[in-house]
Amino acid sequence: MKAIVCNGFGPLSDLEYKEVPDPAPGPGEVLVDVEASGVNYPDGLLVQGLYQIKPEAPFTPGSEVAGTIVAVGQGVTDRKVGQRVVAATSGGYATKAVMAADRTFLLPDGADAAEACALIVAHGTSHHALKQRAQLKAGETLVVFGAAGATGVAAVQIGKIMGAKVIAVVSTPEKGKIAEECGADHVIGYDNLKDKVKELTNGKGADVCYDVVGGDAFAAASRFMGRNGRLLVIGFASGEIPKLPVNLTLVKEYSVVGVFWGSFTKHEPAVYAENMKELIGWFADGTIKPLVAGRYPLKDAPEVLEKVLNRGGIGKFALVPEGV
Repeated sequence: MKAIVCNGFGPLSDLEYKEVPDPAPGPGEVLVDVEASGVNYPDGLLVQGLYQIKPEAPFTPGSEVAGTIVAVGQGVTDRKVGQRVVAATSGGYATKAVMAADRTFLLPDGADAAEACALIVAHGTSHHALKQRAQLKAGETLVVFGAAGATGVAAVQIGKIMGAKVIAVVSTPEKGKIAEECGADHVIGYDNLKDKVKELTNGKGADVCYDVVGGDAFAAASRFMGRNGRLLVIGFASGEIPKLPVNLTLVKEYSVVGVFWGSFTKHEPAVYAENMKELIGWFADGTIKPLVAGRYPLKDAPEVLEKVLNRGGIGKFALVPEGV
């Protein structure tokens, strides 16, 4: 099979597209013919050695896969050859991938594989962030940074489903149009961010802020949060890990809440499964529709990762093996 291989932490350009041996499913596992692999910001950090997890090289990156089961391992009874599934896994940038059977989710008939990939990390992160970590309530105000990216689009869509007023924050007019199409009530830029949020909330401030950016945006959020607000720390796309002026959390009485989706899926697998059931139900009936901005050949993974890391992405990018 073909795969993208990281032979050692380093520049994205060092990734190699090559022939590797076909994997075989072990006990409790399934082998999937990959139809699409989702591209995520952490994938680029991983291959550079900049992520929390540091796998032993050589390895194949890629954390989400949609495709068709072609073999099942010993002891697998609830999955069978021919079923189409989506899953969080490792080694997703390949034409075949092995994954734990109990971590796969059946796809609705006719589901688009690239859209399905977005349900895992992008929509999965946003769903967990807003449902479990923020406990977002109908009528509250949600501010979403990076609102045209994959997780931002998901946060806007899910925020509206949960009944929030959504203020989308974007860096360009083009991205603003995407956020509007996804249902945002207001779209603003990053300049004068504190004052704009205060104005749109009649001085109250945000109930929840979804921050994937960090840096100056986080600094603004630390000043526009309302009383009993929840400032969600998702990531640092700006490249700057901010410092929190903790005196503001005291006088303004808001909480700073970390969101690490990967840890959640490991420590609370039953809740994760329930979340995915809800997301796939919304996907099947059209309540949510992931935005796939680009589908690229698997061999182009380095260039696609570069685009994502440079915040050039609108919606979700996917890698597609040749012939799919």
